[in-house]
Amino acid sequence: MSILLAESAKLSNDVLLQGVIETVIKDSPVLQAMPFIEIVGNGLTYNRETALAAATWYAPLGAWASTTAPTFDQLTATLAVLGRNADVDLFIKQTRSNIQDIEAAVLELAAKSVRQEFERAFIYGTTATYIGIAADANSINGLIKLIATGAASDQVIAAGATGATLTLAKLDELIDAVKGGKPDLLLMSKRSRRKINALARAAGSNLEVGTGKLGEFVQLYNGIPIGDSDYVLDIHVLTASVETAVTGGTCSTIYALQFGEGAVCGATNGGIQVEPIGQLEAADAMRHRIKWYCGLVDFCIQRRAALIGVQD
Repeated sequence: MSILLAESAKLSNDVLLQGVIETVIKDSPVLQAMPFIEIVGNGLTYNRETALAAATWYAPLGAWASTTAPTFDQLTATLAVLGRNADVDLFIKQTRSNIQDIEAAVLELAAKSVRQEFERAFIYGTTATYIGIAADANSINGLIKLIATGAASDQVIAAGATGATLTLAKLDELIDAVKGGKPDLLLMSKRSRRKINALARAAGSNLEVGTGKLGEFVQLYNGIPIGDSDYVLDIHVLTASVETAVTGGTCSTIYALQFGEGAVCGATNGGIQVEPIGQLEAADAMRHRIKWYCGLVDFCIQRRAALIGVQD
C-alpha cells in the first residue's frame, strides 16, 4: 500500500517529525502528489509488462488455440540514503532563543535541503553517466534516466529536431502519450508554465485553478495540475530529436506523470526519520540527523512521458 508523505505526517505523534515532513513537502509539487510504498529490505523487485498476448476472435464451439504468453522485464528498485546533519550551536540556542527557536530554524533549513536534493535527483539523478550528467553511485535514477530522453521512444515527444516553441498541440500530444488515464501532474520549469499561460490567454481563455494538497491554489491544464520546479532546467540541448546534454542549450522538458502503484511511485523503508545524535564531543553543539532511505519505482513505461526541446 502506498501513502502520501502529507498523510504519513498525520500518523506520527512526533511533533518534530511532523514539522520536518511538512517542510519537506512544502513547495514541492512532486512530493505533494507522489505516494510512497513502504518496503522491507533495501530494494523492491517487480515485473514490468513489456508486451501483451494478442486476443483472437473464435467461431462458436470452435477450437481455441494456445496463445503467446505476455512478456515481462524483472526490475529492482533499490533504496538510497539521503540526508544531512543539523547541528545546533548550544551557545546560540541558550542566548538567542528568546527571539527565535534556533533549533527549529536549523532543522527547517536541513529539511529544506533534503527536499531540494530529492527533487533535483527525481529529475536529473543518475547512477551512471548519462547525456553529460555526472554519475553519483549513491543517488537514484531520476526521470531523465527512467524515461530515457536521450533516445527515441513512444514516451519521448520532441518539439522539434533541435527544439521549437511550445504549442498547445504538442502539450496535448504529450498528455495522449500517457496511457491508462490522464496524468496526475505536468511537471515543468517556470518558463514553460509562463508560456502555457500565454498560449491559453492567446486562445481566449485562462488556465483553470484548483486546490492543491496543502490547500494552495494550483493551475490546471485540461484538468491536470501544473507543477513548476526550480530544478527543471531551461538549457538542455537537442540533436536529431533526442536530448544530448542538459547544459549549454536553450531547451527545456515537460514531464507528464501518473503516480501510484502501477505508475511512478516512491519507495521507502521507515520514511523520513529525525534521529537525535546528541551533544558533539568536539564542539559545543547538539546534533540531529535527518535521514531518508528512499528510491523510485517505475512500474509502467506507458504511465509517464516527456516533451523535450521546449523553447521560449
